[in-house]
Amino acid sequence: MARFILCLLALALALALCCLSVNGRPATFSQDFRIAWADSHVRQLDGGRAIQLTLDQSSGCGFASKHQYLFGRVSMKIKLVPGDSAGTVTAFYMISDTFNVRDELDFEFLGNRSGQPYTVQTNVYAHGKGDKEQRINLWFDPSLDFHTYSIFWNHHHIIFSVDEVPIRVYKNNERRGIPYPKFQPMGVYSTLWEADDWATRGGLEKINWSKAPFYAYYKDFDIEGCQVPGPATCASNPKNWWEAAAYQQLTPEAARRYRWVRTNHMIYDYCTDRSRFPVVPPECLAGI
Repeated sequence: MARFILCLLALALALALCCLSVNGRPATFSQDFRIAWADSHVRQLDGGRAIQLTLDQSSGCGFASKHQYLFGRVSMKIKLVPGDSAGTVTAFYMISDTFNVRDELDFEFLGNRSGQPYTVQTNVYAHGKGDKEQRINLWFDPSLDFHTYSIFWNHHHIIFSVDEVPIRVYKNNERRGIPYPKFQPMGVYSTLWEADDWATRGGLEKINWSKAPFYAYYKDFDIEGCQVPGPATCASNPKNWWEAAAYQQLTPEAARRYRWVRTNHMIYDYCTDRSRFPVVPPECLAGI
C-alpha cells in the first residue's frame, strides 16, 4: 500500500510539473495579457473574451502578454480595420527584451485605400539581425470577420499561418552558420498605430484622419508554450507536442497551400530584392 501511495504521489508530481512547464489554454485578455500602451484606447468586450484597440489623432495603443515563452504556438483571432485604413498598421508579434540582439517574429497588417487588398508583412529577427521582410496580399477581406493568425515555433522551423494556411516558413539552418531564435524567450504583443510614412504604397498613401477613430478587434487568445520564468527543462523537452515528428516539416497538404500562397499572393520577397541585397542572403540560399 505504501508503495502504491508513493506511485500515486509521483504521478501527481509529474502531472503538476507538466502543467507548470507548458502553458496551453484559451485565455481571456486579463488572464494572460496586460495593457502596454494607452489604456484609454483599449476596451475589453464580452467579459474580457475580446478586446477593441483604437487609433485616433491623439494615440495608438497596444497590449502585451504577462509572461514570455520559449517555443510553442501563439494564435489569436483578429478583425482588422475596415474601410479606408491607409497609413494604419495593426501588428501581432513576439519579441525578446534584449533589443540589440533581439529575436522577433512579426505579423504587420498594412492598411489600404478602400477596395484594395490588405497586405500582410512578416519579418524575422534572429540575434538582432532582421531585414527579412516578405509581403502577401490576403485572399479575403480581413475586416469583415475574424480570422485566425498564428505563429508556430519549434527547434526546426517557424511558421506564420492565416486560418491554418502557412504563408511563411523560416527554417533552422544553424548548421550552415545562420542564426535561429532558440535561446531567448519572447513576449506576445499587439499594437494599432499610425505609420503613413511607409505602410501603404511605401508612404504614398497618407492616413485620412477624417475616418478616425480606427478600430481593430481581437478574441480567442491562445498561448501554448514554455512559460518563462518556469522549469528550465521545458524548452528542451522533446515530448512537447510542437516538437513531435509530425511538426518537424509541413504536411503535404500544408506544403501545397504554402506553394499556392507564394505563387498567387506574394508581392515582395527580400530574397529576390537585388537593390537591397546585391548578394543573396545566406538563409535564402539555404532554403527558407
